[in-house]
Amino acid sequence: MLRLGLLLLIIPGLVLMGAFWSELSTVNECVAAGGSYDYLNGLCDMQLNHRFVPYFERNPMFVNMTMLASGLGFLLCLFGLYVKAR
Repeated sequence: MLRLGLLLLIIPGLVLMGAFWSELSTVNECVAAGGSYDYLNGLCDMQLNHRFVPYFERNPMFVNMTMLASGLGFLLCLFGLYVKAR
């Protein structure tokens, strides 16, 4: 129970951070090349002043599911530690 909890606690956060940092890297490359990043379409173009759209607003289900999985992992860790301590 404890191992499963630890996996569910750590892995979803790493996946979420990896997806976020991957997109951030793409945005930084686009801006460094003199472009403007369109967050809604995921494209780099030369049009200026695209509106910033937060990651959570574009991917609500993905963010919510990873956070729920981490919360479940935390609860499983607590339960696993409690049962093992008895």
